[in-house]
Amino acid sequence: MRQVSFSMLLASLLAGALAIAGFAPLGFWPLPAVSLAVLFTLLARTTSMRAGFLIGLAWGLGFFVAGVSWVFISLSVYGGMPGWLAALATLLFCAMLALFPAIVGALQAYPKEHESWAVSPTLRLLVVMPLLWGVTEWVRGWFFTGFPWLVAGYSQVPDSPLAGYAPLVGVYGVSTLLALIAALLAWNMTTRAPFVRRAWALVTIVALGVGGQALRGVTWTTPDGAPTTVALLQGNIPQEMKWQPEKTRATLEKYARMAATSPARLIVLPETALPLFESDLPAFYRDGLVSLGRQNRGDILAGLPTGSLKGAYYNSVISFGSAPSQRYHKVHLVPFGEYIPLKAMWGWVVKVLHIPLSDFARGTTGQRPLAIGGQRVAANICYEDAFGEEIIRQLPEASVLVNVSNLAWFGDSFAPWQHAQMSQMRALETGRMMLRATNTGVTAIIDARGRVLASLPLFTTGSLSGEIQGYAGSTPYVRWGNAPVLVLWGGVGVWLLIAGFRRQP
Repeated sequence: MRQVSFSMLLASLLAGALAIAGFAPLGFWPLPAVSLAVLFTLLARTTSMRAGFLIGLAWGLGFFVAGVSWVFISLSVYGGMPGWLAALATLLFCAMLALFPAIVGALQAYPKEHESWAVSPTLRLLVVMPLLWGVTEWVRGWFFTGFPWLVAGYSQVPDSPLAGYAPLVGVYGVSTLLALIAALLAWNMTTRAPFVRRAWALVTIVALGVGGQALRGVTWTTPDGAPTTVALLQGNIPQEMKWQPEKTRATLEKYARMAATSPARLIVLPETALPLFESDLPAFYRDGLVSLGRQNRGDILAGLPTGSLKGAYYNSVISFGSAPSQRYHKVHLVPFGEYIPLKAMWGWVVKVLHIPLSDFARGTTGQRPLAIGGQRVAANICYEDAFGEEIIRQLPEASVLVNVSNLAWFGDSFAPWQHAQMSQMRALETGRMMLRATNTGVTAIIDARGRVLASLPLFTTGSLSGEIQGYAGSTPYVRWGNAPVLVLWGGVGVWLLIAGFRRQP
């Protein structure tokens, strides 16, 4: 089929949009597999790269417009961009992301369009498509600094049997397995083979599910040391008020009062909770936080900018309590939100987007865990916990993960829930508890199996208290990161070149 019909494009678009219901907060985890099965079925009917590209593009537009259109809120409501321009920028952003499934659609049709290459329809569906899906999601995770949001594997956390594979192969491995299941479903629905021959596909799907469920019972890490009491503070400071100088004092006082009411050994404040540079923090306020941390025989970990506008400045977290004070500077910055790439070309963006402190310096990659509150804390700030291989840099030394975020930029949307689901994946991959302290939510305590033990409602002021356990040891993912998956992809690719895509005489 060299031509692609409107009905095929519409079906692909709707299937892409449907997949978003498989992610948080709705969490109907089988839907992404069904959605991909529809996409792969449509792609299997194509014989041209152009048709495959268009079908993949339609799926990607449905998926990303439904899933990340909250970007409009940050651009228009809080970034000060005119509504029409913010809508256009959001659509272009989604269209750019949609190019990745479009590339899958185009490349899977290459052997069919070029008759000099031999590949069976079954091999194309069951091997080529899942392989391309996994590879393109991984590329999306680092290309132009990376945007791994809504990688398919996240939808399987924490309830799907496939979540059991996360400590072994990470989110990209889980995505590839999910794509394989979708391909098996698509093949089973489209093949004309007798049921007896088709049964192996269903058996394979069941075996993957049973294997994942069995792996969920494996204990990869062990408790380390005594439990620690924690308090995660959610200040619920409106984004439009956060950086107004006349509101700074009220914000500082609010967090001081909240911290003073908690006896927890480790108290965590959100990203840039203290809206002024460390050098501008009043001495009495700093001394008060130090005194409170010591009173609780622990530490307060607070987010605030460090450095100076006259030189380099960082998005940081600093400990107050035990001496000496410790700190972590954010490494993976958000383009245009936290720094301006290619300033000579894109410097004008700073004038259009009224985002305070939009040109942070990058912290070094060799930073080690913070020894605070009786734990060895692997701190990460906001968007950083979307990158599994960056989180494991501080492991296995770290005993617990802590993420501080400010997602007020995205309003009452899917974004906070989607971000929390990525934190759940990081907990699963590393076998460590994850603490999330956010300005407006989702503030949560996540156990080492990726389950949310407790959380605060969105857009409320509160302190989430609990007891956490540190862990020692390494999961396979901590030891090897994405390397096993990359090797597997490479091996399958070489095999395809040798066996599947041999030249015709």
